[in-house]
Parts: sequence; C-alpha cells; structure tokens
Amino acid sequence: MSILKAVVLDWAGTVVDFGSRAPMGAFVEVFRQFGVEITVPEARGPMGMAKWDHIRALGSLPRIAEAWRAAHGRDFSDADADAIHDVFVPLNARVVVDFAQLIPGAAQAVATLRARGLKIGSTTGYTREIMAPLLPAAAAQGYAPDNLVCAGDLPQGRPSPLMMYRCFLDLNVWPASAVVKVDDTPPGIGEGINAGSWTVGVTLTGNEVGLSEAELAAVSAAERAALHEGAAAKLRATGAHYIIEGLHELPAVIDQIEARMARGDRP
Repeated sequence: MSILKAVVLDWAGTVVDFGSRAPMGAFVEVFRQFGVEITVPEARGPMGMAKWDHIRALGSLPRIAEAWRAAHGRDFSDADADAIHDVFVPLNARVVVDFAQLIPGAAQAVATLRARGLKIGSTTGYTREIMAPLLPAAAAQGYAPDNLVCAGDLPQGRPSPLMMYRCFLDLNVWPASAVVKVDDTPPGIGEGINAGSWTVGVTLTGNEVGLSEAELAAVSAAERAALHEGAAAKLRATGAHYIIEGLHELPAVIDQIEARMARGDRP
C-alpha cells in the first residue's frame, strides 16, 4: 500500500493536449477581435492561471498594454478583461475537443497509480464550460479522474492552494504531504507548493515547450535536451521537487517520493 494517498493532475499539457495548444489560438483570436494583435509566446506566458487572470495578466504586459491604448484610447481594465473573457470561454470550449487526445503514456501511468491505491484528483485553469466537452472526450479514451476542480469554482485560482484544498476534501485525503501535484506550468506548481504537497513539473509535453508530438519528434536530440532543460529551469524556479518529460515517467518518481517519505522527508 502506498504511503502517498493521491496524485492531483493538471489537464492540458499534462494529461491531454500535447504541447498545451488548445488555448493559444483562442487567446490570439480573441485579442484580435478586440483590435490587438498578440503572439503565441505572449499568450503562453501566464498559462496555468484561471483564464480571467490570464487575460488580465496579458493586458498588463507593457507591449500589449501599449497596443491596447493605441487601439482603444485608454488603459486595459478589469471591465475589458471581463469582455474578453466572455468571448474567450465559448471560443475555447468549441476548439478544446480538437486537442483532447491523451498524451502518450498518460493512461498507463494513471492505471499504475490506481493499482497502487492512489486516488487521482485534477485541477485546471479551464472553466466548467470549457471542461464540459473535454470530460467525455477524455473518458472515452479511458481517463476519468476522481474529481475535477476548475478555475472559477473557488474565490482564487492558481497559484493559490484553494483548488488543492478542494481536492483534499473531495478525495478525503490528508495530510497535504501525502499528495503529489503534477503540472506543466509555474502557477500550477505554485498551487502545489502553497498547499504543502510534493510537486512534479512536466516539461516536453507541456506549455513551456509548446510543441505538438510531431513537432517535438522532428527536433534533434540536442534541441530536445535544450527544450527540456529550459522548461525544467522555469518549473524548478517555482519550486518543483521533481521534473519529468511526461507522465510516463511519473510512477518512477512516485517511488522516489515514497522512499524519501519512509525516511521521514516531507515537501
């Protein structure tokens, strides 16, 4: 029986949507509809946050803030974030199933963890509306976590620990040190750190690299290693205890964490 009690997984870039690509086109398109051009790298910057917070963060970037002033004659405001969010959510919900394929190795990793008695929780920066079509698409491929906590369910999203606290309640697990949070973004790692849990950062399948499976397969071994190290550095800077390329490596990391816990280590 495991010393650990649960693993809480992020969704896009961790379990589904190799490269976390579904939100990117939606962010670019929705800002274009409001008269401001943004780039995919800019859109990726705040990934992991609740989508309203993500939009607000984009509007606060100096270049985008200046472009907004040029287009609208005023500073970007909370009301503007509200208006963009109202358009973004249904747009993202329409395209999310196009990127719903499970990341290779994810289903097998989850099955291995379940066989060891671990519960599988989930948190996401997506809203309930965006998750509505994604849940059945994932279930049809064999992935159905034991709970789901979405952006907007609680007063604060990532990197606050509130969504993790909801997972503890939903899954009936404690202490926080008996739970592992797995995520491909700094805000998602921060969520786990602030909750007092172990954290595992995901590099090659996630937002920090941002390539599709085919695109990643086309790069050289040296470039692949550089992409991994670049993403790992960002996730470690947020406090990730462990780094993996993808979920296929997670069971081995769970073994390492449990060995440390048996010696009395805590996050």
